[in-house]
Amino acid sequence: MQKFLFLLLSIFIVTACDTRQAPSTEAIQGTALKTADTSAPPLDKYWYQGKGEVSRYELQQNRYQDVHPGEVVLIFVTEDFLTDKQVKNERYQDEKSVKILKTNQLRRFTTGLYDYSVMTSVFTPVDTKTLPRTLKVTNSTQDWCGQAFMQLNWRDNAYQAQIRSYFEQEHDQNLSVSGAVLEDELFNRIRLNPAALPTGQVQMVPSLSILRLLHQPFQIENTEASLAAYTGDEFAGADLQAYRVRFPRTNRTLEIVFENKTPYHIAGWSETYPDFNGQVRRTVAKKSSTVLTPYWQQNRLEDMAQRSTLGVGK
Repeated sequence: MQKFLFLLLSIFIVTACDTRQAPSTEAIQGTALKTADTSAPPLDKYWYQGKGEVSRYELQQNRYQDVHPGEVVLIFVTEDFLTDKQVKNERYQDEKSVKILKTNQLRRFTTGLYDYSVMTSVFTPVDTKTLPRTLKVTNSTQDWCGQAFMQLNWRDNAYQAQIRSYFEQEHDQNLSVSGAVLEDELFNRIRLNPAALPTGQVQMVPSLSILRLLHQPFQIENTEASLAAYTGDEFAGADLQAYRVRFPRTNRTLEIVFENKTPYHIAGWSETYPDFNGQVRRTVAKKSSTVLTPYWQQNRLEDMAQRSTLGVGK
C-alpha cells in the first residue's frame, strides 16, 4: 500500500449569514513539518471491545458578542474502513480495508433566539506507520440562516474537497488541497499516540468549525505548537498533559488537555480569540461524563434512560 507523509491537509470554509467572498484558487499547498512516528505503539486493546467511547462536555461557546451555553458530544470508535470507496466496510467483500479510529464531534449551542448544530467526522488509520494520512474528513453546519457541507478525501497524493453551500459566495465547488496539519485531526492523534504530535513551528489549517464561526477565508496558518504537563486547575484528571497551539495571524490559541496514559482520555479544551467586536473571549469544553458502550445498538425507547445517565440534551 502506498505510503504517505504524516499529517494533513487543507480545506475551504463555509460561512454563516454574513458570508464573505471565498478564495477562487483550486489548489492550495503547504508543507507538513513532521513525519509519522515510526516507533508508535499499537493501539490499546481498550478500543477493541466492540464498544464506542461517548463523552459529554459542558460547553461555553464564544460567538458574536457573548459566550453562549451548549454541549459537545464526542464519540470515538474503531471501524473497518474501505480505502478505495472511503466508507465504512459493511459487507466485507472488498480486501482494500483498514482499521481506523473515527471521531464524531457534535457541537450544539444557542445564540439568543436561534441555535447552531455543528458536526465534524474524522477518519484516521490506526496503522500510522503505513498510512500516516487521515483518509477522510467531513463537516456540516446548520443554523437558522442555512447549511453547508464539506467532504475531504485523500486521493492521488492530495486532498480532494467537495464544497456544497447554501450561500451564494460559496456555492458548489471542487478543490484540491494538500500539505498541512489539520486541526480537526488532533483529537485522533492524541488518542493514537500523543508523542507524535507536531511541535514547534507548524503549518496548520484551523478547524473547519472555527473557520466558519469566525467567517475567515481558508488559509494555512503558521502556528506555534507545544506539548507539556498541564499546570492549571480548570480541567479534572490525573497526570494531565496540554497540547497548545497559537495562531498569531488571528490572535487565537487552542489548548487540548488530556490524560498522559493510554487510552489518553480528553479532559477538555479551550479556545481564546477576539469576538466580532474585538474583545477576547474563551470557548471552553469540560468533560462531564463518559461511557463505553455499543451505542449503535441502543435505539429503543427504553434506551432513552441512558441519555440521562450521560447527561445529554439536558
